[in-house]
Order: sequence, then structure tokens, then C-alpha cells
Amino acid sequence: MNSYKADLHIHTVLSPCADLEMTPANIVARAVETGLHIIGIADHNSTKNALLTKKLGEKAGLLVLTGAEVTTKEEVHCLVFFETATQLNQFQQYIDENITQIPNPDGHFGYQPVVDENDNITELVQHYLHAALKTGIHQLRHVVKQLNGLFIPAHIDRPAFGVFSQLGFMPPNLDPDALEISKFTRKKDVIKHHSLPQNSRFIRSSDAHFLTQIGEICTSFNINEMSFNELRLALLGQQNRSIEIE
Repeated sequence: MNSYKADLHIHTVLSPCADLEMTPANIVARAVETGLHIIGIADHNSTKNALLTKKLGEKAGLLVLTGAEVTTKEEVHCLVFFETATQLNQFQQYIDENITQIPNPDGHFGYQPVVDENDNITELVQHYLHAALKTGIHQLRHVVKQLNGLFIPAHIDRPAFGVFSQLGFMPPNLDPDALEISKFTRKKDVIKHHSLPQNSRFIRSSDAHFLTQIGEICTSFNINEMSFNELRLALLGQQNRSIEIE
């Protein structure tokens, strides 16, 4: 069994709130520099820079999870990841069909560029990506599971856009693969404050919007090899795989 360092919540330049230096090429270079083995690309309600980051990551020996940080109609942020390009593209279609269309003329809410491996802009997304979807958290989970993806409510300890800040409770039968907490709290404090089961599974991520934030907090995966299935087993605590957070 090997231990791999992972930061599963990183925004590219596509997110309107991310720094313009957060290109796929720069993210991969910074992740390698900080000693990460696994990263997750989670732009707001879009997957359009994820596959390029995965391609560049493979060349650098980095496992890149492709997905998004989705805003449900309750304005709960959730991390979702998919193993294949087909699954990812099907999920992008779901986003396109359900996102609230708020125009973003001239980058009023922030520029949202899709880029190539040389950092050239190939598309500017014209609707505001931080807008909520018209579907709720249970439907999101259902769609993700239909596509055999991973479903992780994001930064549940934060005072905004977390499941507890928006709903006040953990929805019954949600059954996430894990829960994400930020660098500002500890696992035992979250369990106590929200009366969560002691066996709740947590990851900790940077939620990086700037290059310097990548890898500043991470999760260790104790797995046989770097693969999507091994990560799933670790999140679920199955077959002696496990996760550890600082």
C-alpha cells in the first residue's frame, strides 16, 4: 500500500473567481512542484478545462480527476468527479440543460476562458458560471451516481455555500462518498458541532483559486496505485484502502 498526496478542489482560469494564472499548464506544474500526486479540477458549473488538465497531468506523472464544483438550486456546492471523458461530457450536458442562464457580458462577473495547452483562449463562456442549477442536491447526486461518478459536498464547515449553512442539516439518504472540510477546521470539531457519525469520511482540500494555494492543504490516500477506482475504494474505506487528513 502506498500513500499519495491529493488536493481535490482546484479551480482553473475558467472559474470567474479564479486568478488568470490558473491555466491547466500552470496548475500541473505547481502541483508537481508542491509534491502532489493527485489533483481534482473543480471549476464552477463547468468541466471545459478539465480534460486538458488531465492530459497535461498524465505527461507529468500526475493523476487528475475531472469534474466540477456544482451549485445546486439550494446553493449548496458539491464536488463531482468522473472517470471517463464520455461520462464527463454527459455531465456537462446536464449542467448546460439546468444552469440558470445569467448573461456575463464583457466579463462583468469575471472572465471565464477555456484555454489550450499553450494558454491560448479558445472560448469565452458567456453565461455566469457561479449561478445555481435549477435542480436540487438529491437530483444532482442521482445523476452523478448514474454516471458512476464521485459525489462530495464541498467545504461543509463554511458559513456560505455549504450543506449546513444552506440547509441546516445533512439531508437524509444523501449518502455522499465523502464530505469536504476546509483548512479552517478539524474533523473532530465538525463531527461534534453538526452531530455527525464518528465514522463519517472526510477529505480536506485547498479550494485553490491562486497558484500559491495549490497543495497548501491536502488529503493522503493509502492505496495500491493512482487510479479512479482505488480512490473510490479509499473514500469508502473498503479493501484496506483509507484516507487521512491533517
